Amino acid sequence: MKKFFALCALLFATACSYVPAGNVGVLVHKLGGAKGVDVETLGVGRYWLTWNEELYLFPTFMQNYVWTAGVDEGSPNDESISFQTADGNVANADIGISYSIEPTKVSTIFQTYRRGVEEITDTFLRNMVRDSLVRNSSSKPIEYVYGAGKAELIALVLKDVQEQVGPQGINVSKLYWIGEIRLPDLIKDSIDAKNAATQKAQQRLNEVQQSKAEADKKIEDARGEAESILRVAEAQAKANRLLAESLTPSFVQYQTIEKWDGKLPIYSGEATPMIQLPAKGN
Repeated sequence: MKKFFALCALLFATACSYVPAGNVGVLVHKLGGAKGVDVETLGVGRYWLTWNEELYLFPTFMQNYVWTAGVDEGSPNDESISFQTADGNVANADIGISYSIEPTKVSTIFQTYRRGVEEITDTFLRNMVRDSLVRNSSSKPIEYVYGAGKAELIALVLKDVQEQVGPQGINVSKLYWIGEIRLPDLIKDSIDAKNAATQKAQQRLNEVQQSKAEADKKIEDARGEAESILRVAEAQAKANRLLAESLTPSFVQYQTIEKWDGKLPIYSGEATPMIQLPAKGN
């Protein structure tokens, strides 16, 4: 009977845990001198844990997590990140992260943070992203952060986080904005109005340039037409000059004789037209 109770106590004090595929387990002692210090990495399989042991799972495939203000994704709490720009304006944004964990460095990661992967993501990684975002945005104006500088800003933050956690075995591959950066309504309306004015001015400039281009084209067309007319006139003048030079008196009389049918014209007057015939031999 005593052996039976001892066996029941042993079973009660142990539990079966499982490390699924795509994960590495970290076996940690909860009490004693080895508390949280001596850790053992476990591969895929089932393990019996004693009451003094705890198993943490670290997925080694790509992880995606979002810190948002909404309750329908990520945490049910507001995990969005706020930051301040150089001109004192406060912005708020939802941010996503993609990262993976090197299987050979799982024990190092646990010994560094003494937390599981979810707590590392929710607390440590989020704090790193927030701190870097606050630091890098503090030197940028709000128009830059809200507009063309968004991509550069998130790239700077990504570089900072990669340098912090990469050597530990957390490989952050991507940080990204989710939706638009949120601004106070007054600031957003002011930026939108300024952007609209800039776009309108650019549109007007484009219209002026187009009108100028069309006017230049008409001038070039007119110049080309005038040049064409001038060339035709010059050609005609040259032809006329050559024709005039060729119309000698002898040639004109010859042409007249060639076309005469031998009949004298009839006149009502007394004068008889005289046609001078060239002398024979001339």
